[in-house]
Amino acid sequence: MPTVDLPQGRIHYRVAGPADSKFAPVVFVHGILVDGELWAGTAAALAARGIRSYAPDLPLGAQRITMNPDADLSPRGVAGLLLSFLAELGLSDVTLVGNDTGDALCQFLIDADASRIGALVLTNGDAFEKFPPPPIGLLVKLAASAFRLRLVLPPLRVTAIRHSFLGYGLLVAGPLDAELTRRWLAPLSADAGVRRDTARFMRGVRRADLIEVSNRMKDFTRPVLLVWGGADRLFPMPFARRVAAAFPHARLVEVAGGRTFVPLDQPDRVAAEISGFLVPAPRGSAEPPGRH
Repeated sequence: MPTVDLPQGRIHYRVAGPADSKFAPVVFVHGILVDGELWAGTAAALAARGIRSYAPDLPLGAQRITMNPDADLSPRGVAGLLLSFLAELGLSDVTLVGNDTGDALCQFLIDADASRIGALVLTNGDAFEKFPPPPIGLLVKLAASAFRLRLVLPPLRVTAIRHSFLGYGLLVAGPLDAELTRRWLAPLSADAGVRRDTARFMRGVRRADLIEVSNRMKDFTRPVLLVWGGADRLFPMPFARRVAAAFPHARLVEVAGGRTFVPLDQPDRVAAEISGFLVPAPRGSAEPPGRH
């Protein structure tokens, strides 16, 4: 897996699809306690359509590299890390795609600097006062201490507990891959630095900050697509409609039966909606491509 050195530290990222794609690049943003592998199926399906995508592993609990001690790992700081990632890789006219806590990070990013963003895709995730939604708020408070994180990890080594409603089970419609979820939690168990960085992010989660930013989404005038799992208990469809209404140019698509991790539940459907949202980037033109 490639790495890139940023002012905040070194991160891994995944890349899929042709380097000479005629489409604008897609950049995926995951949420807490997962990494860019959440998007693997969607990225593969986009690659088959000729679309290049990037999925950075952010310092949200499943990363395998610790950040610099002075890095700002608040939600705004991680949005800044994403901006550094786009700049370092020279990516522009990006279609930014978020999920779960990644939706909040996308909003913080476009609020800070939308100059490299051509369009936004949000799947089920945080906005307004749902940062995080109950009962996930209890997990965030618990994980705000590296010491408490270490204490709660041993039971999650048991697959049945890890896949229950105390773990990832609430977030998916279908069965989970035990090796995938084990990989997501392994860095927290093995590395005190990862626990430290994760706790730093969790301590920075403030509902009032996202409410303020979500209420400014009316200023983002580029195209927005919401691809939303319709069976989500944390982010139900009425909430999705509220998020869509916050943007001046947004379209909402319901994915029947999908839950929070809709890119894990239905990666091909999510990829189909994203690819239908994109148009080829014009060759030899300084103008950004239009969007459906």
